[in-house]
Amino acid sequence: MARVIVGMAMSLDGFVNDRSGSVSRLYPDLEALRKTEVLQEAIKTTGAVVMGRHAYDMAEGDFTGYEFQVPIFVLTHHAPIKAAKGENGRLRFNFITDGIESAMEKARSAAGDDKYVTVVGGANTFQQCINKRLFDELEIDLVPVLLGGGLRLFEHISAENINLEIMSVIESPWVTHLRYHVVKEN
Repeated sequence: MARVIVGMAMSLDGFVNDRSGSVSRLYPDLEALRKTEVLQEAIKTTGAVVMGRHAYDMAEGDFTGYEFQVPIFVLTHHAPIKAAKGENGRLRFNFITDGIESAMEKARSAAGDDKYVTVVGGANTFQQCINKRLFDELEIDLVPVLLGGGLRLFEHISAENINLEIMSVIESPWVTHLRYHVVKEN
């Protein structure tokens, strides 16, 4: 069964957006980000993506050139009326209205045994995965900025008895990539 990786970029003080909801200070150069070895590896190893509706809406319906050309499962209460731009044979959107467990089950099936399910975007989606223990690895891209307020990534989670083991730490001048494996209890 496909392994699930949850991850997000976060400021040094723990926020995934600023007080106005902007993520621009966490992603100052998207073109440079697309060329990084870390993202290129994620693109190669991802077989399906799960995202929240807010993350979907941030693209304003245009996924032309989106880095993950795989099935995407969007958690939502209501599917949008208008189809997203950029869908093709590989990139297709599936709007899941019956919860994170259903989205994860469908994404794991779509990813197969040799690829990952990558959870991208939406602090709420991230928090649901943590709270329901629906993940195998945790990735935090720690950005050296202080936002001073906004949406905290680890605000609404129940993390008792979750032990993590460091898999890798990759440093660059603009971000430190932290990757952890969930230690399963016997």
